[in-house]
Amino acid sequence: MKVKTKIKILILLGAVVVTGGFRCKFITPSQQQLLEPIELTWWGVFDDSTDLNELINDYRAIHPNITINYRKLRFEEFETELLDALAEDRGPDIFSVHNTWVTKYLSKIEPLPQSTTMAYQVTQKSLGIKTETIVEVRENTSLTAAQLKNNFIDVVHDDVVRDGKVYGLPLTIDTMVLFYNRDLFNNAGIPLPPTDWVEIQDDVKKLTFQNTDGKLTQAGIALGRADNVERSSDILALLMIQNGAEMVNGNKVAFASIPNNFPDRTYNPGPEAVRFYTDFATPSKEVYSWSNTFGTSIDAFAEGRVAMIFGYNYHLPILEAKRQGKLNYAIAPMPQIEGRGEINFANYWIHTVSKKSQNINAAWDFIQFIASKDEVKKYLEKTQRPAALRSLIEDQTKKDELQIFAKQLLTAKSWYKGSEASVVDSAFGTMINEILSGAELQASVGKAAVKIQQTL
Repeated sequence: MKVKTKIKILILLGAVVVTGGFRCKFITPSQQQLLEPIELTWWGVFDDSTDLNELINDYRAIHPNITINYRKLRFEEFETELLDALAEDRGPDIFSVHNTWVTKYLSKIEPLPQSTTMAYQVTQKSLGIKTETIVEVRENTSLTAAQLKNNFIDVVHDDVVRDGKVYGLPLTIDTMVLFYNRDLFNNAGIPLPPTDWVEIQDDVKKLTFQNTDGKLTQAGIALGRADNVERSSDILALLMIQNGAEMVNGNKVAFASIPNNFPDRTYNPGPEAVRFYTDFATPSKEVYSWSNTFGTSIDAFAEGRVAMIFGYNYHLPILEAKRQGKLNYAIAPMPQIEGRGEINFANYWIHTVSKKSQNINAAWDFIQFIASKDEVKKYLEKTQRPAALRSLIEDQTKKDELQIFAKQLLTAKSWYKGSEASVVDSAFGTMINEILSGAELQASVGKAAVKIQQTL
């Protein structure tokens, strides 16, 4: 017996809503446009199209009239190309931005609407023999700011919600960790990686070697400089936060001052964290272990010239490509300050919708679909990246390759860098260089704060 298939428009009596409720909806002449072909363009940076194909195909299975074209751009060209395209009305419907760029792009983003109305293609059987493909129109209630706070780790709400509106959703969140060279640790008689900053100082003394001219031949850790330390501004900001500094207070950059609630009024945690950081690149200090004679921290680590560096999950494939089977390394949790609560650093991208998109409804529906638990789980399994959803963290803590990153997610923080996040990198870099050149600590930290303040 041949099974007959036909397509018909269903007059929907009760549409499924995300919250589990139902809302009556009938197809009206004005809704016929929901059945018209829609083409969404999406620009990103670090995801390959192969990372996203399964998610896109799953979405098209229920929305066959919608096509999603993903374009990956190089990080170096991304912002210039995106801003030019948006200004010239040829930009993408969906684009990815770093969590620290949200404020900069706020005027260019259409926040998540309260609901999206979409046409769904659904196949069902009638009387067990006849297959019908029907089209339903469903009005789906969108994720609210309160639901986002419950579903995602805390840092997401802080970064993407403004005045109760949601401006983007992540698929993954990275956290900074310690990479260490097992062979160099073994040779130095150090059985385990350090867990706090005092242990870092102790281990560095055993892992750093200089020749008779005082030139470093092996570095204990890549720390203290700005020019050749990967994500030096992230490391330094985390040190400040762990040490008790208040990065921003309301609309004022505050890391140069003693916080109002800080118990010791004779100790300024922000500048002291900067001092601690730069000591590792100061020849007169006991922990001196890094100089400009090395290449980048990533390259030096891959070459076996430095025992410890800090990095993210996204650095793993970079190291694997550089090591060529010669590097015996492992990762460990980010060091903390002994006796204080754990604080880690978040680094991630969110996916959002252009205010100029002609398909805002469909674009936001797609983002919510791929950020849902079942879909994002496929993405994370393929890419081996840490989760952003709370419900997926526990499973990841049981996986050897992800557990260290995953266990840090709930204590991961970020900080508001103003409308030009790149200014922080520049200001921190100048500050570090000045201090290494002999400038007064407090004055240099204060100048950096003033420079960043201009972007707020």
